[in-house]
Amino acid sequence: MTRTRRFSPQAEAVLRALAADPSEWRYGYELGREVDLKAGSLYPILMRLADRGLLESSWEEAPVAGRPPRHLYRLTGAGLAVAAEVAAKAAARSAAEQDRPGTQGSLRGAW
Repeated sequence: MTRTRRFSPQAEAVLRALAADPSEWRYGYELGREVDLKAGSLYPILMRLADRGLLESSWEEAPVAGRPPRHLYRLTGAGLAVAAEVAAKAAARSAAEQDRPGTQGSLRGAW
């Protein structure tokens, strides 16, 4: 039996950022700035996602002179499907929290 673990909030943020434009190759540094993760957290997430077949990676073809080539990342077809599933689950969790009595989004708790 295969056990799938839930993605961390940080991994979900990376998936969402990559899913915003799935055909676009993204640099790790750019992703880290967008999702507010330092390299020590971001790159292990990227490696795990790639190991699961959710990301493809490539080296920059024409690096700027004086700078080493950078790694690029984008979602695979499977990664895009997982990102959509993660987004749907997050939306369902958010809706459930808003509907809970005593929360701001609930009419039942507002009266």
